[in-house]
Amino acid sequence: MTISRDQIAGLVFLVFSLAYGFYATDIALLPGEEFEPINARTMPYVLSGLGAALSFFFVLASWRSAGTLKPLKLGLMAWPPVIALLVVMVIYGLILNWLGFVVSTALFLIAGFRIMGERRPKILFGVSIPFVAISWFCLTQLLDIYLAPGRLFSLLGG
Repeated sequence: MTISRDQIAGLVFLVFSLAYGFYATDIALLPGEEFEPINARTMPYVLSGLGAALSFFFVLASWRSAGTLKPLKLGLMAWPPVIALLVVMVIYGLILNWLGFVVSTALFLIAGFRIMGERRPKILFGVSIPFVAISWFCLTQLLDIYLAPGRLFSLLGG
């Protein structure tokens, strides 16, 4: 039996969704909040359920069309961009606390676009900066979530 990359992608996303739902139980709740219909665990549970259902249907659909899919050949995959994106994600996690959400997310998006082959500065900055600004506005102003400005900004007197 051969397995295609579509099947692997669906299975990986299924495992990720189930693990996300499992670890959502570790989210701390305020006293009395466990009896509320909507709490801090609600959205992760919904996202986990939707992700698991969609990936399960994707795996089923890919097995139904398995005769038309080509088998996966690991040697022909483009590994350098995948590894570079993984490294950039780790660096993003490390600099997020120091540079804050806005700066580190903008740098992460610009680096990710560069890795994927985009070189035009208008696109790099024209997509990443507005996306970060809209995300910051939605998180801080609409959802009232506090995003720390970063240790570097605090050390500089901000």
